[in-house]
Amino acid sequence: MSVEDDPWVPLRQGSVSDLIAERILHAIKSQDLQPGDRLPPERELAARLGTSRPSLREALRSLRASGHVEIKHGSGVFVADPRGSHALRDAIASEELTLTELFDMREVLEVPATAWAARNQDRELLAKVTEAFHALDRCARSAEIDWAELRTLDSAFHLRIVEAAGNRFLTRTETVLQDILARGMQTTLQLPGRLERSRRDHARIHEAVIAGDPVAARRAAKAHIDGARRAALKHLHDERSANDGSGQPD
Repeated sequence: MSVEDDPWVPLRQGSVSDLIAERILHAIKSQDLQPGDRLPPERELAARLGTSRPSLREALRSLRASGHVEIKHGSGVFVADPRGSHALRDAIASEELTLTELFDMREVLEVPATAWAARNQDRELLAKVTEAFHALDRCARSAEIDWAELRTLDSAFHLRIVEAAGNRFLTRTETVLQDILARGMQTTLQLPGRLERSRRDHARIHEAVIAGDPVAARRAAKAHIDGARRAALKHLHDERSANDGSGQPD
């Protein structure tokens, strides 16, 4: 039986969470599910797709972050209305944004969100922050780093913190911003010394958020974004200087 015949046909072996997410989106479209419609229970959904529940949960978290589903604890997973996220993404993508503007927006969103996450102390959401932090830290410490995976985990860590701030619109905005940054620039983590500095920044942010210290969390988030901004702008300057051969900025 094909996916076209039954969108819940089991996944092939070795599939990852993004494939699960694609299959769920296909099911939502092919079965004409509407905002507010409930998806099958997690246990049933995992059995239908032939996948593990942890992988399914990761896919659902991704779909929630992108605005496709809503997860209501104790009630289930429901189809969300993604028009707000799509409209926001289209509006931002239509602008010729500078790197400075993008990092300014990160500061506007992430600095207060990190403080709110520390203040809110939602234990369930903070557990996801810790999970994302450890996954990112393990990848950053690997002998042979997968840079694409590191970039994904970096974005996920910041997104989990914004989710813990407890504002869904803020979460959707941060999702769009991280997506634009990921598509519009190469990671600066490969620059000399940047990875270790970023790893220490993330540890400080995580520690402050989990400790419930909004002042330290805000300070750590701002220092991290400032460092990433300086690294990105220097990288852009160096690339332009190399391309025009002048050694001077354009």
